This record gives sequence, C-alpha cells and structure tokens, in this order.
Amino acid sequence: MVRLYQSHKATVKKRGARLGQHFLTNTHYADVLAKSVAVREGETIVEIGPGKGALTQKLLATGARVIAIEKDEALAEELHTTFASDVVAGKLTIVIGDVRDFTPSGAYVVAANIPYYITGEIIKQFLTAEMQPRAMALLVQKEVAERIIARDKKESMLSLSVKVYGVPKIVAKVGRGNFSPPPSVDSAILLIEDITRDFFSDITERDFFKIVHAGFAAKRKMFGSNMTHLYDKEIVHRACGSVNIDPCIRAERLTILDWKRFTTSITCLCRPSSSQCQPT
Repeated sequence: MVRLYQSHKATVKKRGARLGQHFLTNTHYADVLAKSVAVREGETIVEIGPGKGALTQKLLATGARVIAIEKDEALAEELHTTFASDVVAGKLTIVIGDVRDFTPSGAYVVAANIPYYITGEIIKQFLTAEMQPRAMALLVQKEVAERIIARDKKESMLSLSVKVYGVPKIVAKVGRGNFSPPPSVDSAILLIEDITRDFFSDITERDFFKIVHAGFAAKRKMFGSNMTHLYDKEIVHRACGSVNIDPCIRAERLTILDWKRFTTSITCLCRPSSSQCQPT
C-alpha cells in the first residue's frame, strides 16, 4: 500500500467508482471548515478531494503543511499550477490517487469535502486506522451528519461507529446552492474531535461490533430477541439484568455506555467452554 507522503506526481492503483464530486464554491464555508479542525503545531492536514482548491487555499492559510489527495489527474495538475509556489516551498503535497489506497503516518488531522457515496467508508478508514487523526472536519450530507450525532436521540450503527472513537458535532449547515454542480440535498460540516481508542481499553473492538451488528440486525425486533441470534436466551437475559437493560427495548434506544456495559457483561458470562455462549 502506498503511503500518504508522496510527491505530486505519485500515483496509485485506480478504482472504477465514479467520483461524484460537488465542488464547494462559497469560500466562507471553506474557511469555517478549515478553522474548525483547529490544526496544532507539528500536525499535517490531510485533504481529501481538493477539487479546484477552494478549501486547499484556506488550509494553507493556517500555516500547516497540507497533503491534498486528488483522484482526478486533470484536477491534480490544475492544482499544481494554481499552488505552484506552495508545492515548491514544501507547504503543499499533491497526491494523484484514491485516498482509500493510502496509509497515514505522523500527527495529522483530516479536512475534506468528500463524495457523498463514500462518506461512511472514509470515516471508517480513518477512525479505525492504526495511526488515527486527532480530528476530522468533513462536508457531508446534512441527513448523515444528523444521524451521526443522533439528533433525534436514536442511535444507529453509524452513530455508534463514530462515537466509540471520537466526539461528533455539527459545526455549520451548508445549503446546496454553495456547490457546483449543486447536489440534490443540503450538507453540513461535521467535526469529529478527540479521536482515540480509549473506549476499547477493557473490551475488544471485535466483540463490541459483533454485538452491535447483531443488535441492529432486525430493527423491528427487540434488543433481547436480536441477541439470541448470537447467544442463548438465558445468557442474554442474565447479561441484560446485570447491567439493568430491558431486553424488550429497541437497539436504537440504548446509549453507547449501555452497549459497552452489555458487551462487558456478556463476554464475562460467556466462556468458550460454555455451550450457552456459542453462536447459534
């Protein structure tokens, strides 16, 4: 796998997916996004899909080194021309390739206006990376941002998958008229801060996500019923009782701490030698 720190001519293997990019044209929101990530001394900013450079310009204005990863070779060459002096000065590195083929290193943050269709994949890639960013500021669909922060107080696989690694919040809402071409939906600047793996200090990511996936497997079923696809009913009810979770509750109503407590409880109750704890 190619590393992020490349010269502007570096290329990586190509993917067949369409780019699906909507370019941000309102520099006010580019400035808001750049400032929201609050880059610190010694950090590099990784920009995904710089397009025509509206955000790139604001990121460079922070004084930090910027690595801009652009899949479209024509746009990458245009960026190299526009920011030639920054490239020569070592302030900007333009990488031609797909961000999904890169491995980050060093202290960094992420700032991006990413194609909507790969939002979940990109968030997961960086949150679960061996070398995580300290923070991410992303332009995403407003509906997706609201699901991640669980504005309606209903958690989801997506919201939990973000909150176990960092603290998400909506910084600003961005109307569709601020892009070219305009998308069919409004957007929002989503900031994910304090990214760590501290949540998994006493449980494993594998156990936690196995249980969360099972919990949301059938949305109309109660939490306890979904868990019986993994564990014996008696063990599920014992685990629920030990952490004061009603097995008749729906998964979306459980908090992130409820999920952690249940994971801890049922993994403690279950041992490989117990037939009650074997997947059914």
